[in-house]
Amino acid sequence: MEFTPKFTITPALTNTLLEIERHKEAIDVLPINARMVASLRETARMISTHYSTQIEGNALAISEVEQLAQGHKGGFPGKDRDEREVRNYFKALAYVESLVGQDSSITEKQIKEIHSLVLKGAKRGTPYREGQNVIRDNRSARIVYMPPEAKDVPKLMKVLSEWMNLQIKGKILPAPIIAGLVHYQFATIHPYYDGNGRTARLLTTLLLHNMGYGLKGIYSLEEYYAKNLLAYYEALNIGDNHNYYMGRAEADVTPFLEYFLSGMALSFSSVRKEVEKYKSLPQVDQVKKIRELRPMQKQVLSLFEKSKEVSLQEIADHLGVSSRAVYRNLKEWIEMDFVVIINPSKKGRTYGLSEPWENMLQQKDDRL
Repeated sequence: MEFTPKFTITPALTNTLLEIERHKEAIDVLPINARMVASLRETARMISTHYSTQIEGNALAISEVEQLAQGHKGGFPGKDRDEREVRNYFKALAYVESLVGQDSSITEKQIKEIHSLVLKGAKRGTPYREGQNVIRDNRSARIVYMPPEAKDVPKLMKVLSEWMNLQIKGKILPAPIIAGLVHYQFATIHPYYDGNGRTARLLTTLLLHNMGYGLKGIYSLEEYYAKNLLAYYEALNIGDNHNYYMGRAEADVTPFLEYFLSGMALSFSSVRKEVEKYKSLPQVDQVKKIRELRPMQKQVLSLFEKSKEVSLQEIADHLGVSSRAVYRNLKEWIEMDFVVIINPSKKGRTYGLSEPWENMLQQKDDRL
């Protein structure tokens, strides 16, 4: 039993790899101070947690996840399970961050501990499943994938771990390709009854950090998956047969790599644009402005860069949350002098940035 992934380095993959490198090099040389990194990392953690748990059906709004990230005790009515999932993901993400820089290799023990934190919030290490599991379509309940039998899981995970660490040390393939292949193969083995997707995404994050593609923890791939969930599942669903032993194990994974690398390029590009907003501002002003903002405000700021005047629904669509959640935040932002009401009519009400923030954006545009 061995892991010999089948794929082709197509022109599209080559171009995307080059794009990722361009963004990475540009970000590496931009002047990002420690406080700015801390602020951007906080936002990335919140976004990663929200979207990675949302993929699995978590019902917390991004504003509620933000509150938990800031130490709120929770107590959202009817959402105890969702709160627990989010808190567990924060713990697992913190553990992943603690592993960065210790050793480039990744052990099966660490993978099991990541899964244990995701599912139970405790670093005990979860044993692999002892029975068969299946992936079903949520609507039709039909089987869309039959993973390998439980008796084969330990060997498959051992082989994957050995292959991954060989690649990390030898750098035989480009890091984004290695990360994409590991993500795909972990999901294919499906070593647990539950929590496989979240663990796969965290494992990918750790792998990219260990291979020099962490960007200081200020980016998130999870938003890319969640905002087009059908494409994520279709990219994973490769091969002519839903059974692991009838074609899935030998399937050509080039389509998934193209999907995965496109997400990396998009995420890196977004981070680059975010950082470049502040590169020409005076350092003191830059730090002060960033630290004043909460994660959701930073996302809204990017919307106002495109449109000077927006509606409540446009903000909701941009954030991916309900209009009710946005309305609650808007009341607070108006009090904080972050936004103002431009058109006060009930049906056509619109909002814009307050004068200080509008001037800050104008100053940035003039200097770039």
